[in-house]
Amino acid sequence: MTSGATSFGSSELRESYELCETVTRQSHAPLWRAGELLPAPVRPHMHAVNGFALWTDAIADRGGTAAERERRLARWYSAVREGLRSGDSGHPVLRAFVDTVWRWELDRAVIEEHLGVLETDCVSPPVFETFQDQRRYLRGVTGAHFELWSPLVGLRDPKVLALTSLLGEAGQAVDQFEDMPEDLAAGRCYLPRGDLRALGLEVSDLVRGERPGALAELVRMQLGRWKVLLEQAAPVTGMVEREYQPFLHVLVLGAHLQFDEVALRQERVFTQGLEPLVSADGASRRSVWAHAEVDTVPEHVAVIMDGNRRWASEQGRPASWGHQAGQWSAMRLVNAALRLGVRHLTFYAFSTENWTRSQDELDALFEIMGDAMACGGGEWLHDLGVRVRWCGRRDRIDPSLASALTLVESMTSNNETLTLTVCVDYGGREELVEAARALAAEAATGAIRPADIGPADLDRHMYAPGLPDVDLLIRTSGEQRISNFLPWHLAYAEMVFDPTPWPSFGLEQLREAVTIYAGRQRRFGGTLPGPTRPTEPVRSAKPA
Repeated sequence: MTSGATSFGSSELRESYELCETVTRQSHAPLWRAGELLPAPVRPHMHAVNGFALWTDAIADRGGTAAERERRLARWYSAVREGLRSGDSGHPVLRAFVDTVWRWELDRAVIEEHLGVLETDCVSPPVFETFQDQRRYLRGVTGAHFELWSPLVGLRDPKVLALTSLLGEAGQAVDQFEDMPEDLAAGRCYLPRGDLRALGLEVSDLVRGERPGALAELVRMQLGRWKVLLEQAAPVTGMVEREYQPFLHVLVLGAHLQFDEVALRQERVFTQGLEPLVSADGASRRSVWAHAEVDTVPEHVAVIMDGNRRWASEQGRPASWGHQAGQWSAMRLVNAALRLGVRHLTFYAFSTENWTRSQDELDALFEIMGDAMACGGGEWLHDLGVRVRWCGRRDRIDPSLASALTLVESMTSNNETLTLTVCVDYGGREELVEAARALAAEAATGAIRPADIGPADLDRHMYAPGLPDVDLLIRTSGEQRISNFLPWHLAYAEMVFDPTPWPSFGLEQLREAVTIYAGRQRRFGGTLPGPTRPTEPVRSAKPA
């Protein structure tokens, strides 16, 4: 039967499901964390499928001779097939997995495909000549794994299942770099040999980390192909019911973040590998690694996120799809800013002028922004040590979005690694007018003399008091104007106008903008390069 309900027939079966969750959490914490975003009735079954795949992979990777590994897998596969035939198993991991397969009528041919590829890999490490050869392996390992659980989130159409498989392939391709040093030491290289030969490389060069220029080019070749896979797979997140979307969004975001991490490390990935995105205790990766090629990193980067709708239109998709893709870019850029050493990041998410858009688009935009904060995004930012601030009016926004933003503000208020300011229902002129009104009211009551009013007095009446001046303003999608964004804080900002639409803007573009910034001389109105920030002139003493 196909069922979304979890009714454990016995304490033994319940314990089996709990074991699968433990296996998933300990072996692949990011996958476990994504699964926790699913509705409660589905969650145990997702952990059962993932726990089975990870347990099988552990058996295949366990030490010993090739013959010993082959015998272990043969015994395991026999137990799997018997369990699927009878509908039960004496092994606790298999018991939950078999129960899930029967309940949800999961595709047993996909299970056989997955087991077959792992068996081949276990007996003799695969050697790929081309990227297409590598794709077949990725499909059998993680593509089949992802396709297997797809019915749990309502996906059964063959064309949609193919997209889920692509997402698994892309994730596995990037994940391979996590264990790259260990795999190379064990004589396993999962990269196409044709790529190595084209660059004059041997596997031994990867092991030793020699010839960094060629190794960096090898990394770029792989990232270029994986980026295509991710872009092809991403639409699957919009093909499921809303309750399943956060799960798929986290998977896509996780693949993007590891993609960026590989791009940052470049040739170092062969000797250093990657840190997991999430540790076994559920904590997000927090370490900051500044990019060595950039000597001067701006303290405060502000971004006008432009081009969501044009990007969606070019792909024949609704505006809401562009806004969703834009949310992924925002989360990716937070991670990139952390890795580059930026201390303040400000996003122009919704302006006072954006209210003129259609109600359908506004509803979709607020829903997407609210989900980003409420469905794991806020906790992820908190785990990273990010402080979130809301800059803008607070009386007109959809109540659910306002509540989500306020909650994340409170949760992250003591964090210090990076301050993320989100400008929602923000207009620069309106902000200055409101601050002026507040100061006028103070002056009217005698709380302050008009002659004593200075920049600091205006600042304390801004939407986000204490927000530092912007060092670098980036506007995406080619437009070259500030559009009523932070006029007070942009007084001495360097500006970079990038033609890339916001959903396609990422680490590479941020790094390029920071490099441009580092190459400029900031004089702040003087004739020589000035200090990091302009200082307020000292006032002359007032006559007695």
